[in-house]
Amino acid sequence: MSGMTTRKLKALETKKALLETGLELFNKKGFDNVTVDEIAKTCNVSKGAFYVHFKTKYDIFNEKFKDIDDFYSTFLDKIPKNISAREKILTFFEAQMVYLRDNLGKDLIRTVYMNAMSLTIDKNHYLANPERNLYQIIYSFVQEGIDNKEFKEGIASEQASKLITRCMRGTIYDWMIFGDDLDLTQEITDFTSAVMDGLKR
Repeated sequence: MSGMTTRKLKALETKKALLETGLELFNKKGFDNVTVDEIAKTCNVSKGAFYVHFKTKYDIFNEKFKDIDDFYSTFLDKIPKNISAREKILTFFEAQMVYLRDNLGKDLIRTVYMNAMSLTIDKNHYLANPERNLYQIIYSFVQEGIDNKEFKEGIASEQASKLITRCMRGTIYDWMIFGDDLDLTQEITDFTSAVMDGLKR
């Protein structure tokens, strides 16, 4: 049993090293200019070891977004149940921006987003996938706001959710452009509040 535990720990360490190395190389050279061979060689592992953990180099981005989405799910339990849907959305977005800024950092987020956007965007792309935890959480808050008559009648939950999540993506994009001159938490609060004011009943 202890041998299995050691192997699992070693496998986790290898996967983490491949993930971090891949992101670092993408940042330095651009996604298209990095090969699986180079990632494996830089990590001092075989190409086969890479394929044990990832099907393609594209999956490195998928893995990073899974990590980020895991944080969103964890934080959800910390949001008070007795506040309005509007307050839940703002609380969630503020925590998201603090996490991106303080835990992941602008350089990593820029690498992940910019390289992801250089790939073909379709309905299955993780940035647009409505099944992502992030979008499901916002959708649930919007539906709650409509059910509680916080938001006006006649607007579909899907449409309202799209408008609100664009606030998040727009804020992240501006952060990449303006850097530390932009106050992430203030920006997301102001932007999202303005949009939700338009959705008020």
